[in-house]
Amino acid sequence: MSDEPAAASADRAAAEIQAVYDRIASHFAQTREYAWPEVESFVTSEADRGELGRALDLGCGNGRHMELLAEYGAAVVGCDVSRQLLLEAVKRRENRDYQAAVVGGDAAQLPFATNTFRHALYVATLHHLRPAETRRASLAEFGRVLEPGGRGLVSAWSTAHDRFDAEDSFATTVAWTLPGGETVDRYYYIYAPGEFRAELDAVSEIECVSMELSSGNCYAVIQPTDVATP
Repeated sequence: MSDEPAAASADRAAAEIQAVYDRIASHFAQTREYAWPEVESFVTSEADRGELGRALDLGCGNGRHMELLAEYGAAVVGCDVSRQLLLEAVKRRENRDYQAAVVGGDAAQLPFATNTFRHALYVATLHHLRPAETRRASLAEFGRVLEPGGRGLVSAWSTAHDRFDAEDSFATTVAWTLPGGETVDRYYYIYAPGEFRAELDAVSEIECVSMELSSGNCYAVIQPTDVATP
């Protein structure tokens, strides 16, 4: 067992995530052109309920979901630990002429005040964090920055994906292959659907409104609990 303090271990893991995505950012952005249908469905549904207001895209990557939020009238802020991905998001914003701000930040220590956002996305990012305490801290932060009555969408890769032959959650690495053949390993925590729901339920700052499986991912709509309000 490692004697490394938990905080130091989490900081090291965050630095590794940043290094990986800084390395693959340009190629990664080329492969992430369109918003996921499940995300578009959430945004459309929330827009039908009323004005989106200020919206956060946590783990924004190249900004494809920032663009979607902006199209529906949200005042968008994208946050990512990778500086190179944020540069890709800025490039996309300038090329497509929509309004959005970008901020560098750690998903487990968000650089925003409590109750800042009416809506938020946290798509395909939670599963990169480690250890488990960091994932739960990140979900707590996600709830903290939502306004009372606000809603967010959280997703993570699931054992239900046909790529995997497993029933229980497990940690793994998945290689990203760059042009030229270089591979870069990315850490993933693959959630069994039941554990994903249990993890959400264990975080007092959020309440799970609904959960579904789609395209091999767990998706949950969450809202902040009273704990997250002033």
